[in-house]
Amino acid sequence: MKSLRTYLSVTALALAVGLAGCSAAGTASTGTSITGGTSTSAASGSSGTAEAVSLDTLSADTHYDADDLTWDAASEVAVTLADGASTVTSDSSGAVKVDGDTVTISAAGTYRLSGSLTDGKVVVAAGEEDVVRIILDGADVTSSTGSPLVVQSANEAIVFLAEGTSNTLADAASYTDQGDDAPNAALYSMADLTIAGTGSLTVDGNYNDGISAKDGLVLAAGNVAVDAKDDGIVGKDYAVLLDGAYQVTAGDDGFKSDNEEDEGRGWVLINGGTLTVSAGDDGIKAFNTLTVAAGSATVKESEEGLEAQHIVISGGTASVTSNDDGVNASGGSTGTTSQGGMGGGMGGGGEMAAGDYTVEISGGSLTINSQGDGLDSNGSATITGGTVVVNGPTNDGNGALDVNGELVVNGGTVAAAGSSGMAVTPGTASAQSGVQLTFGSALPAGTTIQLADSGGAVVATFVTSKQAASLVYSSAAITAGEEYTVYTGGTAKVTAGLGEGTLDGAQEQGTVTAGEYTAARGPGGR
Repeated sequence: MKSLRTYLSVTALALAVGLAGCSAAGTASTGTSITGGTSTSAASGSSGTAEAVSLDTLSADTHYDADDLTWDAASEVAVTLADGASTVTSDSSGAVKVDGDTVTISAAGTYRLSGSLTDGKVVVAAGEEDVVRIILDGADVTSSTGSPLVVQSANEAIVFLAEGTSNTLADAASYTDQGDDAPNAALYSMADLTIAGTGSLTVDGNYNDGISAKDGLVLAAGNVAVDAKDDGIVGKDYAVLLDGAYQVTAGDDGFKSDNEEDEGRGWVLINGGTLTVSAGDDGIKAFNTLTVAAGSATVKESEEGLEAQHIVISGGTASVTSNDDGVNASGGSTGTTSQGGMGGGMGGGGEMAAGDYTVEISGGSLTINSQGDGLDSNGSATITGGTVVVNGPTNDGNGALDVNGELVVNGGTVAAAGSSGMAVTPGTASAQSGVQLTFGSALPAGTTIQLADSGGAVVATFVTSKQAASLVYSSAAITAGEEYTVYTGGTAKVTAGLGEGTLDGAQEQGTVTAGEYTAARGPGGR
């Protein structure tokens, strides 16, 4: 396997965009093949979202193949679930066994499950080369002793949600088997796991995790809601969202990949679809690299919003709310731990030496609302495109930007508001200029801040979402060495804090010179 960083570096992503355009779940060809749960010649198992990372690239570094979502309807084995009376039809191979309220699948194939078990389970115990496709077609399975759906062995398991159906998996609050390799999630797989289809699935992880794959995990489609006592959705080697709508509520981490042993593993990719997370700890987390390339990722509640050794945002939309750091490049296998930023300076943020940690933003939209540091890297941070809006801390012990190495801004738009005590600004290697505003007293939430050039034209409009005493702003509209007049008030039409405005009714606050960064200086030195 090639390492994740080879594939998902900023350079590789830029190349991959040119190869994009395939549907995340593939397209059926002709005849009776099925994709998306309907027999058709051109049905799709997803909403057709184009990926920023091509399927060719993904298939080389994951188990995912869109062909897995196409099959012959005549090959299906129908399993009707019922308490004490589950039945199997069209199974000439005898691959499905029913023992009380335990249904065991032991061979490759396509199995359509419907009905319900109020206290039972479905187990996949197939061969190491077998691909097992389970279609949930109005299936509800609850267990009082453990996990209701367990993949013990297979090459790959595919859980396909039939169109127009609602399905439920709910596990026990305590498990009878709590051994080292025992299941610990409502949907648990020891093999590579793919979830697809256009139906819906509700997962109640009452014991520990909601969905857990001990190899790779690809979410190709589906409308899925997960509520878990511990982690919401976990892929060990990798966790990929291609399409669909996933809502996660978790007592610990929301969506993550946690392989710490194998080089190049432990990565997360948001490549389409919609992910919404409310987490008791980290919202979206990777041991290695976390990439947002397309789609929408929203962390509504967390301690730390996005956390990984390397964080890449090249497209899509990411919105983070956190009690601590919003975006945090830390952890991993090397480097040091951030201890907070040093006030002011030309791009240096940390009291400790920079480690092998990176934040790379080349496109898309990132919005952060944090009580701790907003955008925090224990190494370096580079912004070459996209839009970054930080509504950072109100206390001086943290900063809207905190970079232990250098913050390099070569493009895009950056607006970072917060307290003034730990302000970090673009470093000297930055090709794009900017301004730093430090106000004598904190401005209240909802304050409109505007910059006008020497001719009186408004070049920047920002509206604070909470109290702020400092604003670092950089965009292509700012010219190094030029003087800009700072205003508060006026009219504003903004999205995520940034937009357009006029100076009607605005109050002049002073002037700043682009490229002159110092934590002690406010507009016009006032």
